[in-house]
Amino acid sequence: MNILVINCGSSSLKFQVIDTDNGNVLAKGLCERIGIDGAITYENVRDKGGKVKQETQIEDHKKAISLVLDALTDPRGGVIRSLKEIGAVGHRIVHGGEKFTKSVVITDEVIAAIREVSDLAPLHNPANLTGIQACQALMPDTPMVAVFDTAFHQTMPPKAYMYAIPLHYYEDYKIRRYGFHGTSHAFVSREVAKYIGKDASELKTIVCHLGNGASVSAVQYGKCVDTSMGLTPLEGLIMGTRSGDLDPAVVDYIASKENTDAAGVLQILNKKSGVEGLSGGLSSDFRDLWKARNNGDKKAELALDAWAYRVAKYIGAYTAAMNGVDVIAFTAGVGENDSASRALVMQYLGYLGITLDEEANNVRGDIAEISTKDSKVRVFVFPTNEELAIAQETYELVK
Repeated sequence: MNILVINCGSSSLKFQVIDTDNGNVLAKGLCERIGIDGAITYENVRDKGGKVKQETQIEDHKKAISLVLDALTDPRGGVIRSLKEIGAVGHRIVHGGEKFTKSVVITDEVIAAIREVSDLAPLHNPANLTGIQACQALMPDTPMVAVFDTAFHQTMPPKAYMYAIPLHYYEDYKIRRYGFHGTSHAFVSREVAKYIGKDASELKTIVCHLGNGASVSAVQYGKCVDTSMGLTPLEGLIMGTRSGDLDPAVVDYIASKENTDAAGVLQILNKKSGVEGLSGGLSSDFRDLWKARNNGDKKAELALDAWAYRVAKYIGAYTAAMNGVDVIAFTAGVGENDSASRALVMQYLGYLGITLDEEANNVRGDIAEISTKDSKVRVFVFPTNEELAIAQETYELVK
């Protein structure tokens, strides 16, 4: 079945068409600057057609979806003859709150429930809903599925997701840890188990989703029991521009010193912190940081060392939470492609009986076991594929 995967932001829309019979991407692309001046980039992957970018006015998301569907059915570069060849649409939804513990077929009731939890993700959920409604208007007879970033983490026990603040804040406002990147964590924990000939239900797995946004999850026998992101994606690891864990009193202290408010400080913690902030504003790109570090830049060295230390601490914490670990998987942009950053993390893992295979670690974007054969815990580079995961979940619900 051909599944159209939609990832809708406030002013952008990413898309892929995936054949779930074989997992092949038929086409993919991006609509950007929606509501401003607009452009669509389209690539016919099946026929190796290359990327084609067209500058065009994109007034709203309905127009963006219309451009996507036109590109997919274009007689010259399209990959389908008509929209009837799209079996279903899978929509990435950032936040499902406690209402959604798994992917669901979209109904009016589902849309209302997503809207109810939009205050937990005010920048993302409204945009996701806009994408759904735009697709429904143009493809009214095509089934649609919502796949939630938070759903995989809803198996966490209360001891893992509750904050130690007055209980009524949870009871009244549902303030708790939710976690994100769930589609990626679910996909990698499941697929790495298959790769080694096991079922996820047999393993204790730690997934390190390390990109500009980053999180770690503890997956015990196929179920997430803890994850590093919290109420929002700001908690947890040091990221590209996000601070990760810090003393909450920092917010008030910076606000008083800089004559700003909590919103102003949160903007700093989300957009100007992380490795970019620690490196003195040098960059959030790990390639830039490693280049600077290798040229003797001490701020870049500090940023990378602090980043790796935080990742290693979470791995240690989740090993304790599960009373052991069988597999550690590095995934996402940095996790899949940055051998030096992986090595920096793994220097802390000797206590687990892990030794880095330096030759095997010299890999980018491919599956590889990077621990030595005599290591007590198996460590892998394992590329994620969130779009394929969304397509697979969509197919299972509509087949």
